[in-house]
Amino acid sequence: MGMRTSIATVCLSGQLTEKLHACAEAGFDGVEIMDADLVAAPESPEEIRALCARLGLRIDMFQPFRDAEGVLDSDFAEVLSRAEAKFDVMERLGTDLMLLCSNVATATIGDDETLVRQLGQFADRAAARGIRIAYEALAWGRFVQDYRHAWNLVRRADRPNLGVCLDSFHILSLGLDPSGIEQIDAEKIFFLQLADAPDLDLDVLSWSRHHRLFPGEGSFELPAFLSHVLRAGYSGPLSLEVFNDTFRQTDARETADHALRSLRWLADQTAAANGWSEDRLQAPQVPRGVDFVEVAGEDLTELDQLLDQLGFIFGGRHRSKPVRLWSRGSARVILNEQARESQPRVASVGMLVDDTEAAMHRALGIGADEVFRRTFAGEQRLRGVASPDGTQVFWSDRPPSASWIQEFAGGETEHAGAAAGGAVDHINLGYSWERFDAAVLFHTSVLGLESESTAELPGPRGLVRSTVMRTPDGAVQLALNLAPPSAPALARHVAIRVDDVTDVARLARDRGLSLLRIPQNYYDDLGARFDIDPAELAELRELGLLYDRDEHGAFVHFYTPTFGGVFFEMVERRGGYVGFGAASTPVRLNAQQ
Repeated sequence: MGMRTSIATVCLSGQLTEKLHACAEAGFDGVEIMDADLVAAPESPEEIRALCARLGLRIDMFQPFRDAEGVLDSDFAEVLSRAEAKFDVMERLGTDLMLLCSNVATATIGDDETLVRQLGQFADRAAARGIRIAYEALAWGRFVQDYRHAWNLVRRADRPNLGVCLDSFHILSLGLDPSGIEQIDAEKIFFLQLADAPDLDLDVLSWSRHHRLFPGEGSFELPAFLSHVLRAGYSGPLSLEVFNDTFRQTDARETADHALRSLRWLADQTAAANGWSEDRLQAPQVPRGVDFVEVAGEDLTELDQLLDQLGFIFGGRHRSKPVRLWSRGSARVILNEQARESQPRVASVGMLVDDTEAAMHRALGIGADEVFRRTFAGEQRLRGVASPDGTQVFWSDRPPSASWIQEFAGGETEHAGAAAGGAVDHINLGYSWERFDAAVLFHTSVLGLESESTAELPGPRGLVRSTVMRTPDGAVQLALNLAPPSAPALARHVAIRVDDVTDVARLARDRGLSLLRIPQNYYDDLGARFDIDPAELAELRELGLLYDRDEHGAFVHFYTPTFGGVFFEMVERRGGYVGFGAASTPVRLNAQQ
C-alpha cells in the first residue's frame, strides 16, 4: 500500500508548535494545519513552515475554508476576497492544498448550476496562485451533504485544480454507501480524512464535534471504507481528522502515538481484507491463556497472607529478584517488590501464545514500545511491550512446566484444607478517562482481542463504563473499566475461577479473611428477583457471596478487601453462564466506597 501518514492538528492538545513536535516525534509524515491553530499561534506562517521542514513534516493541507458556494453573486465577491487572504497564508506556509467544506451557514441557493459555477470561479482564483481545492461534503451541509453530490459538482465544474476530499465520518455517519467512491476518477480524489465513531443516537454535528475516535475504536467499518478509496486509485496520505474532547485535553505526544498506531492497525486490517499480503504486519498471536498476573509494590506481605487465605499454594521465591510466586491450579500470581510504587497495583500480565517472536513483531509493527527486564544466566527472557498506561504485557510460547516457573524455589506442593485448583477467569483493568480509548485499541490491535460488549454501570461517584475484550474462545477475558472523570482511579482486580466458591469462601473465613461486606438489602432483593432455595439464600447471606443467573446458568462470586490498587474475586460458573455478574457491580462499588 505504501502508506503515507498525516494528521490534522485539531486532533491534539496544546499550541501549534507543541502539536507539530508531537506529530514528528510519533513518526507522522505530514500534517493538516488547522486555520484556528495558526491564527492563535504567536509564530508567523514562515516560522511554522521552517519548523515543519526541520521536523521532517510535510504540510499536506490547510483547512478549512467555509461558507463559499450557494450564495448570491453579490455575496460571492466577499467569499473570493476572504479566499485571497487565505491563499496568501498558504503561500507563506508553503502548502498548495486547501480544504473547502460545503456551505452550512450562508448558503441560500441550492441550484446545482449556481454551485457548479461558483465552485469553478473559486477554483480559478486558486489556480492563479498555484493552489488546489479539495471540496468536501459535510454531513450537515445546507445543500451538499452526500460525497456523490460533491463529486458530481466537481466533475461538472471541470477544473484541473478542483477535486474532492473524502471524509469517512461524513460518509459513514449518514449511512451512505461508500462503494460509489470507486466511480470517482483517481486523480480527482485530492485528499482522504479518516475517523471512527461510536454508535450514538445524536445529531450528526454534535456526534462529529465531540465523539469522533481513531480507527479501531468505534463502530464504523473503516477497512471496507478504505478498501473502496484505494481501489479507486487514491495514492495520497491517510490522514486523521478526529474531533474529540478527550484527545484535545490529553498529552499531545501520547495522543499522536495513539493516533499513528490506529493508522497502522487500519492499514493492516485493510490489507488483510483485500489479500494484500505484502502490506500486512505479522498476524496477531491470539492468546491461548493467561500465563501470569503480576502485582507490584514496595511491601506485599499482606497479599502473601491474602493469597494463602484464598487457597493459593506458595510457589517459592525467585532466585535473583525480590519476587514471589503463588499458584492455584493454572492461575499464577507474581508478587514483585522491586517496584517503587507504595501502593500495590496490577503491573503486568503474561500471555501464552504459539509464537513469542511473532507476537513481538506484530506489537512493534503497530507501534507499541518494547519493555526490558534484566535477566541472568539460565533465566528465561520474557519479551513484552507496554500498553498506553504503562501496564506491561509479556508473551511466552513455552509450556509452563518448562518456563520461568523453574526460576522459583522453596515453594510448597499442596495447600492444607483445600483442593487448590483454579484458573484466571478474567482480569479487570481500570483506566483513567484520557487513556481508555487507547487501551481498547491496544488490546484489539496488539493482542487480537475482540470487543464483546460495553455497559454503563452505576457507582457511588457516577457511571462506570465497562468494555469486555476477549479471545473468540473466551480463554482470555479482560474487562476495561472507565471511571467518571471526577472519581478516583478504579482499583484493578483478578478473578479466579474455582469449582466450588462456597468451600473457598469458608476456607478463607476460617483462615481469618474478612470478605467484602455486602449489605443485607442486597439479599432481600436477590430473593425477590430469583427463585432461590431459602437454604441457599441463607448460605449466600452468611458468607457474603453474590449471585446472578441467566437462561444458561448461574454465577456465584465474592470479593476480597482492596489492598492499595488491587483486590481479588473468586468466581464459580454454573452451567453455561458467560457473563460477569454485572447486576452486582453497583453493590460492589458502593461496598468498596
